[in-house]
Amino acid sequence: MTHVAVLKGGRSLEREISLRSGQRAEEALRGLGFRVTEIDVGHDLVSRLRELRPDACFVALHGRDGEDGTVQELLEILGIPYTGSGVSACIRCTDKVLAKHHFVDAGIPTPPFFSFTETAFKQLGAADALDEIAERLGFPIVVKPADQGSSLGLQVAKSRDELPRALVAAFSYSSKVLLECHVAGRDLAVSVLEGEPLPIVEAVPRGGVYDFDARYEFGETDFICPANLDPDVAEQAQELAVDVYELLGCRDVARVDLLCDADGGLHVLEANVIPGLTETSLLPLAADQAGITFDALIERMINAALARGGRAGAQG
Repeated sequence: MTHVAVLKGGRSLEREISLRSGQRAEEALRGLGFRVTEIDVGHDLVSRLRELRPDACFVALHGRDGEDGTVQELLEILGIPYTGSGVSACIRCTDKVLAKHHFVDAGIPTPPFFSFTETAFKQLGAADALDEIAERLGFPIVVKPADQGSSLGLQVAKSRDELPRALVAAFSYSSKVLLECHVAGRDLAVSVLEGEPLPIVEAVPRGGVYDFDARYEFGETDFICPANLDPDVAEQAQELAVDVYELLGCRDVARVDLLCDADGGLHVLEANVIPGLTETSLLPLAADQAGITFDALIERMINAALARGGRAGAQG
């Protein structure tokens, strides 16, 4: 019987979401006939994996250590195949600033932005440039940590007076922040499965902002799938998502988040290499709309990892 270790939990601020994603993956894998071992990732991860010697790992870790290439690097060293993108793609996607520079260089539309480290603000006087930043971006300005998921730490500064407080909040989550021109529009997500786009999901948060609570609390957001878009806009959104998936070197699955403005213009925000698998997550919803059950989705993901084998894709 094929033995799969499900990696979940960990130390990131998205721990609880990861536990929920991992639990759903475990249940599906057991139902599919796999032998499953749950691992709440901690300091003993390497020793546990050496002892268990699983055939593959299903990575359900969200946030730091799980999506930034850290655990992927360890699995490469141990020669254990795993689900999802490889090390370099994880690094590119997790750093929102790095990803956005890739978008700009490739001509992929993304909201104008600036980014600074905490050091730049404390030691290089970047705070004195806030007026210029505000003039260039205009208000509102979206302020968010450069390497957090699930909208953690996201703030919207509607005026110059609100900008310092938004920066302090974002810096409490990361040593680097992203200041981004606010685009008024519809929140869209295009999941890409093995290079093919799934139906588009539109998130309509009842509170107006698609933040952490709106993402994961039942009843806080209405999800529409497929999104009610002009066919040309929908096709363009799916093509953009595949372009981003390929540009950043993703594999297996990824979710690309976009905004659609009032004129039908699309703006790519980011790519997520380990989309959530919870009851309110967008990847399972899109897969279901495409006729792919949750169990079938999990089976495709683990089979892709098993097909790669150990020590495959160390630079992917």
